[in-house]
Amino acid sequence: MDQLLRGMKKAGHRLTPDRLRQIVIDNDKQRFTLSEDGRRIRAAQGHSVTVDLGLAVAEPPATLFHGTARDNLDAIFASGIKPGRRQHVHLSPDEETAIKVGTRHGRPVVLRVNTAAMHANGLPFWCADNGVWLTATVPPEYLGF
Repeated sequence: MDQLLRGMKKAGHRLTPDRLRQIVIDNDKQRFTLSEDGRRIRAAQGHSVTVDLGLAVAEPPATLFHGTARDNLDAIFASGIKPGRRQHVHLSPDEETAIKVGTRHGRPVVLRVNTAAMHANGLPFWCADNGVWLTATVPPEYLGF
């Protein structure tokens, strides 16, 4: 937190520790996580570099959702969902959130992910602090509409 606050000040954006904590609390997508002692801040998920989130492997709900653009469907059904530049594939707990995610990429489409079968076949899942489910990849055989 101290390093971030110093960097913000250097960039001309004065921010108090209390204001930064309030930004974390008020963020509608809960994108940030504070350490228990309040001295460190990080993104909840979406890292493009290797980060140990300290999350335990968890059993996911039977179905999760992935929002994407319609233009991506051929590649996804051929190769599955890959993390791209991120460390993990992100899956939403509900269709509404997945639609919002898909809208950022073009005309949205929501894919259903058979996470029960993935989990039964030994593919690991983690739940980020903000409720986004993470996994390494989603093979195409687990995908549907």
